[in-house]
Amino acid sequence: MSTPLKGPLSGRPWAIGLAVLGLMLAAINLRGGLVVIGPLVEDIRHSLHFSASQFSTLTTLPLLCFAVVSALVPLLTRKITPPLLVLGALLLISAGAALRVIPPFPVILVGTLLIGSAIAILNVLIPGLVKAYFPNHTGVMTGFYSVTLSAGAGLGVYLAVPLREMFMDWRAPMLLWALLPLLCLPPWLFLLRIHSQNYQPPKASKVNLLRSYRAWAITGYMGLQSAFFYSIATWLPNMLIDNGLSDMEAGTAASMVNLVGIPANLLAPMIATRMHDQRPMVIVIFLISLTGLGGLLLMPSLAIIWASCIGLGAGGALSLALALFALRSENTTQALSLSAMAQSFGYLIAAGGPLVIGALHDLTAGWAVALILLLVLQVIQFTSGMIAAKPGTLSN
Repeated sequence: MSTPLKGPLSGRPWAIGLAVLGLMLAAINLRGGLVVIGPLVEDIRHSLHFSASQFSTLTTLPLLCFAVVSALVPLLTRKITPPLLVLGALLLISAGAALRVIPPFPVILVGTLLIGSAIAILNVLIPGLVKAYFPNHTGVMTGFYSVTLSAGAGLGVYLAVPLREMFMDWRAPMLLWALLPLLCLPPWLFLLRIHSQNYQPPKASKVNLLRSYRAWAITGYMGLQSAFFYSIATWLPNMLIDNGLSDMEAGTAASMVNLVGIPANLLAPMIATRMHDQRPMVIVIFLISLTGLGGLLLMPSLAIIWASCIGLGAGGALSLALALFALRSENTTQALSLSAMAQSFGYLIAAGGPLVIGALHDLTAGWAVALILLLVLQVIQFTSGMIAAKPGTLSN
């Protein structure tokens, strides 16, 4: 029987409770402020007179921020305690979300840079904190984290149109994501006091991740599942509206991608941590996603069903990718470095997703070719996942 590992909060139940609360509150801010734009595309473009290229910049820039800033997070943790980084990131999300409703375009661009950079910091930091704070419960905590992340994204999409209608202004749902981060600060203020007492900066990882085929496979899986999610989050409402659904119906169907993914978010990492070989999970996730995309291509009138399949597949893929950061790492430092690499290079892949899908729609005046491309990318994602999910760690 293995000896339970001790984390920095071991023996302090109240601190563990604060860490659980803090991680969940941070996670709820990681997607909502980005995906809220999807149902509001036409409102924003008509109100601010944005061109298609300007709007594409706003949807793609956060992913480029993820790619650039993610690589810097391990360096930041050697100088700044993780709770202070989380606090700073939450404040930046709030400021960025507020700026994104203020014309002219350069101001909105600055807000987008702030929110993208802040989310990048949290994207990398939280999986490492899960392994550090809860070394014996990484599966459960990754599940809770993923559920909260997807719930935040689902709320962002689902509330967008009702809040716009209630306040008669598209800025109302956008400003929700400027207020919410401020309500999430208190637990991290307490955790900052704990960390400041005995913080030991992490040492550099001894494994050269750039020479590890397994690290690259995890990176590919992370990047392709992100490209899939952000392509769907950006364009699914438009796909459905073009196929005859109302704004409200399209927004509801799009929200299902996030809300139906919650069970997969919760269960996938719990199951993964109990399996020696996670490749069967990769197969199941692939088949579910394939069903959703194929359904949208062949029978778009059943959008709710296909959106639900896509949500289950995307939710499972995200949670499995996050779980692999811990499962394939031997310590917290290695997990943080792998998270940084996978998200830095991975989001370079993801950044092209919405742009290419939008360009294909413009070129073909339809969505069929774009959906076929997403099907092809699912096959490549499946191949990367089968390599990443093989038993073993980065060192072997």
